[in-house]
Amino acid sequence: MDNIIKCTHCGRDIKISDALAHELKEEAERIKKAAGEEARKKVQEEFEEKDKAQKLELEEEKKKNRELIETFGKKKKEDEEKIREQVSKEASEKHRLEKLEYEKKISDMQKALEEAQRKGKQGSQQLQGEVLELDLEGQLKTQFPLDEFLPIPKGVEGADIWQNVRGERGNVAGSILWETKRTKSFDKKWLPKLREDTRRINASECILVTEILPADIKGFHRIDGVWITNYEYALHIARTVRFILLKVSAARASASHEDNELKRIYEYITSEAFRHKFEAHFEAVKSLRDDLTTEKRLTEIRWKKREAHIDRIDRSASQMYGELQGVAPELSDIKSLPEEIENEETVI
Repeated sequence: MDNIIKCTHCGRDIKISDALAHELKEEAERIKKAAGEEARKKVQEEFEEKDKAQKLELEEEKKKNRELIETFGKKKKEDEEKIREQVSKEASEKHRLEKLEYEKKISDMQKALEEAQRKGKQGSQQLQGEVLELDLEGQLKTQFPLDEFLPIPKGVEGADIWQNVRGERGNVAGSILWETKRTKSFDKKWLPKLREDTRRINASECILVTEILPADIKGFHRIDGVWITNYEYALHIARTVRFILLKVSAARASASHEDNELKRIYEYITSEAFRHKFEAHFEAVKSLRDDLTTEKRLTEIRWKKREAHIDRIDRSASQMYGELQGVAPELSDIKSLPEEIENEETVI
């Protein structure tokens, strides 16, 4: 009887072995059911995790796709903008080139017009100068019919008229080299050129006829061996210079020298060629002296600048060394230090 117990559910008497078997069966079913529930729950959780991961991956893919679409759209927009800018730039460049081409055509036409005007003006001035030259030569021939008017030799480009002065007996007393100028201003550079041309043909005198005289000349004047006048006084100067040449020639002809050698020497030293050679010599010496003076002045200026630079460098180095001695008194003095700078440091 000890092996029989009452069932708590139905109230019947059952054996302990049957009760244990029943409980074990129920426990097994419960465990099985719990295990199934847990497995189902685990499977469901895994499914949910996978589903969640897939959803996240899908969202990530969607996000990437959206970014790609946005990037593509942005790139497309940028490309379209670049294309528009390129088209606009090409159109603007084309317009700019067309504008530059048009401006160049206008500039070329303007230059051509200015060149034509300049040539026309130059030709007009040259023609006016030639007319005045011919008029002056005609007046000289009329006033002095005994004189001979020779063509200007090659190499004497500036001169215009070469007048050989002859006396009543036909003897040549000398020659005059004329140059005419019709410009808006007077240039002192004409004088050396005319003197050089005078030497080349061994003329006795040279006359510069110009419309514009230097500010300090009224009517006519002789400057550095050149007669300068205007057209109004040209014939008066011609009469004066001819008179001088004729008198000098007469004085030379009346001079007698018994010794033929002395006579040849006298004729040479009183000739126009001898005078021109000495004038050329002294002008060359004067030019060299002027160049030497200018070069000397420039050299002295360079020396002064270098001396000032050297003084500043010495002073700066000495001041720095003095400051170092103030920091480190054991530093010895520099014997080669300029005395003036040492005195300045001593005073300081």
